[in-house]
Amino acid sequence: MQHDYDLLIAGGGLAGNCLALALKDTGLRIAIIEANTRKQLHDSPAGDRALALAAGTVAMLQALGIWQGISHAATAIKNIHISDRGHFGKTRLSAQKENVAALGYVVIARGIEEHLANLVSAANIPLICPARVAGLISGDKEVYASLKQGNESLNVSAKLLVGADGGNSSVRNLLEIAQQKTDYGQTALVTTVKSSLPNKNTAYERFTASGPLALLPIGNSRCAVVWTRANEDADALMSGSEADFLAELQQYFGYKLGELSLSAPICAFPLALIRANKMVSGRAIIVGNAVHQLHPVAGQGFNLGLRDVVQLAEMLIKQYEEAKDIGAADFLRSYAESRQADHDWVIGFTDGMVRIFSNDWLALATARNIGLAILDQVPIAKTLLARHAMGLAGRMPRLGGRK
Repeated sequence: MQHDYDLLIAGGGLAGNCLALALKDTGLRIAIIEANTRKQLHDSPAGDRALALAAGTVAMLQALGIWQGISHAATAIKNIHISDRGHFGKTRLSAQKENVAALGYVVIARGIEEHLANLVSAANIPLICPARVAGLISGDKEVYASLKQGNESLNVSAKLLVGADGGNSSVRNLLEIAQQKTDYGQTALVTTVKSSLPNKNTAYERFTASGPLALLPIGNSRCAVVWTRANEDADALMSGSEADFLAELQQYFGYKLGELSLSAPICAFPLALIRANKMVSGRAIIVGNAVHQLHPVAGQGFNLGLRDVVQLAEMLIKQYEEAKDIGAADFLRSYAESRQADHDWVIGFTDGMVRIFSNDWLALATARNIGLAILDQVPIAKTLLARHAMGLAGRMPRLGGRK
C-alpha cells in the first residue's frame, strides 16, 4: 500500500526538527506539520529562554550536524556552584578537575530554533505549515491525519506519526492519552541580567526556602536567570517595579557577580511536573515535552527530550534498514520501554530536588547541607554528580553508529 509518507512529525520545534534531521538521509519519506509560521516562532517570547545543554546533548547535536552551526553562540559552563541560602553547605564542580572542556553549554533557544529550521529547509524536508492536526485514525497498516490549514482541510497518511508538538500537544489530546500532574505551587521568573563582575563561565544553583535560583552564564558579563518562587511571591514581584525585583534578586543571590542589572523583560511561567501515562497509541507516538514537562531546577527538560528523539531515530533507522514496519505495535512498544528508565530517573531526581531544597524544615535543611558539604570533599561522588550533570551517566544513543 502506498502512503503519502512513511513518517509524519507533528511539531516543527526543537524535538521535531531534530528528529527530521536525524532521519534525512535514510530514504524515509518524511513531512513535518507545524501550526506556527517562522515569523510567529521568531517573535514568540519563548525564544528568549536560555537552554542548558549537557555535554552528552552537545555530543548528540554534533552527530546530527547541528552543533557546528550554533557553537559560536554558545557559552561554555566550566564551573558549577551549588549552595543553600542561609546555610553552610555548598558543592563546586569543575570541568578542569573532570578533565573535560566544559560541563555543559548555554544557548538562547531562538538561535538554535532558527538554525534547525534552516537545516530542515536546506535538506528539502517537506513542511506543511501553518497547519494543525485536527484528527487521527490508526488502521492496521497506516495512520490517517486530518489537517486544518486556515479554512481548508487536508488528509494525509503515513506508516507512523510522531507527536513532537510540545506541552500542549494536540496529538496527545487527540489520542486521549491522560497525564499525571503535580502542581508545585511555584512560578519560574525568567529574565537576563548583566553583572558588574565577569561570570567566569560559572553556573550558579542557589537553593532557597521558596525554590531554587539559577544563574547561567551568557558571554562574559550576562546571565540567564531562572528564579523559582512561591506563586504569591512571584505575583508580588511581577506586579512591583523592576527596582524592587532587582533588589530582592540581589538579596537572594548575593554579590558574587557584583551589581546586577536587567537586560531583558521578566517572564513568569507556572511550574508543575506533568507526565503522560503512555507514549504509544495505535500508529502514533509522542516524544519530548508532549510526554514530560519538568521543573527547571536541574535544567534537564530539553536534554531528556533530545534523548527521546535520538533513541527513536536510532531504532527507526535499524527498523527501516531491515525492511520492517516502522509503525508496528511491537516496535513502538519496544521503543517506549527503552525510554522508561531514563524518564523515571530524571523525573525522580528532578522532583526530589524540588522537594528537598524548597523546604526550610530545620532537620531537612541540616541534613541536605551536611550532604552538600560532604559531597564537596569526596572526589568520586563529585565525579558521579558531574557525569549526571553532563548527561553522561547512562547509555548514549548513537544514531546507528553515525560519527
